[in-house]
Amino acid sequence: MQDEHYARAAADLGPALERLARAYEADPDQRRDLLQDIHLAIWRSFARYDGRCSERTWVYRVAHNVAISHGQKRRRSRPDKLLTLDELAARGDPTQPDPEVQTADRHALARLTALIRALVPPDRQIVMLYLEGLEAKAIAEVSGLSPGAIATKLHRLKAVLANRFNQGGPDER
Repeated sequence: MQDEHYARAAADLGPALERLARAYEADPDQRRDLLQDIHLAIWRSFARYDGRCSERTWVYRVAHNVAISHGQKRRRSRPDKLLTLDELAARGDPTQPDPEVQTADRHALARLTALIRALVPPDRQIVMLYLEGLEAKAIAEVSGLSPGAIATKLHRLKAVLANRFNQGGPDER
């Protein structure tokens, strides 16, 4: 049963898990390691899956927990400062995509990914789950916050991210 749950989850949510790893880890080698850790943790976790939530919610909860732990381990080895939502709003643009290598769409995606990556893990988790199409109730189940708190946070996060993204214009690095 564990293998069946995992195979279904990996097939259905594989691309979403790759996007999640990209949001938590900029380094490609570390990102591959993180993705591998996520898949292993998901497979292991299905041994205790009891069906009280959907498989999708279960997978996202496990994946985000692994990604957050990964980020905490990385920060111990390199002390980058994570930002609160207010600090991000007041800070300069953290992205520096190479315009010679990336197309305009990749440039925009890189800027947005960097803005999301700069968020503190709880805010990053909420944004990533929202971008994966989860409703506030499902995000609340994964994050442990109330649906009302999620809706409020999402409103603020979207406004700050949109503001930060639009401040620079298309050619700002």
